[in-house]
Amino acid sequence: MIDIRQLRSLIAIAETGNLSRAAQRLNLSQPALSHQIKLWEDQLGAELFERKSQPLKMSPVGQRLLEAAYDTDRMLRQAERDVFRILEGVSGQLRMAVECHSCFDWLMPSMDVFREGWPEVEMDLVSGFHPDPVGLLLEDRADLVIVSRATPRAGIAYHPLFKYEVLALMAHRHPLAAKPCLQARDFTRETLVTYPIPDERIDVIREVLKPAGIEPERRTTELTVAILQLVASMRGIAAMPGWAVQPYLDRDYVASRPIRKNGLFANLYAATTREAAETPYMMEFLSIMKRVSFNTLTGVEKIPS
Repeated sequence: MIDIRQLRSLIAIAETGNLSRAAQRLNLSQPALSHQIKLWEDQLGAELFERKSQPLKMSPVGQRLLEAAYDTDRMLRQAERDVFRILEGVSGQLRMAVECHSCFDWLMPSMDVFREGWPEVEMDLVSGFHPDPVGLLLEDRADLVIVSRATPRAGIAYHPLFKYEVLALMAHRHPLAAKPCLQARDFTRETLVTYPIPDERIDVIREVLKPAGIEPERRTTELTVAILQLVASMRGIAAMPGWAVQPYLDRDYVASRPIRKNGLFANLYAATTREAAETPYMMEFLSIMKRVSFNTLTGVEKIPS
């Protein structure tokens, strides 16, 4: 086996040219260093130096091990620096999970801004739908999750992002497009197209339809654009965040109406562990998300205190 002490001894000998100066650099006696090298050579079954050369000249075996020694020493020193920066809160990882696919597009501008100032923080998106997004934090499978409700949970901190309106979406020629707003009963005979997530995480079902005892037919798909295509082709209606579908509304791809006379509103939060919330780069990313969302999204408001 080769250990890091042997490799660093090899570097010291190569750079000083003799055992005496190498031993001084390593804070060893010359006999101790000579003994270390002899044991290593016995282990390898080969000499590391040409003994009568001055300065000491590496053998082919010694030269190859010296190359490995420099590579290993460089990686270890970089790792030491990285660990120091992590402990200082400068670098680390930021794994993010979201409740809906529409959040991915919104997150990208925030991630781009963050990378400019924190290039050493590795960012990643945790894909797929998760029955318990906040649980990913406690299982150390994510560092930040985007959720629509701040349900109290031990060890979890919720950071308000913004308030938004959930809009009903339908084809322009759909009969419901003639109404100024949609009530719960308007969903009765319709097919509701949603993401494949639990009903308690779908605002229109939880806040409007379930209290009214209405259970429309359902159809699910994972992609926002697929939902809108189904809506545009009269194969269902949907209820989605206005900010998430605004580009499609701007192109007049589908029609939108408020849900209930005063509208249906929801909040978006970032959830982290309380410990993670104290790291400098997490605090910066939370600030960036708020700033970018208000600068780039349409129809979002601050969440009331």
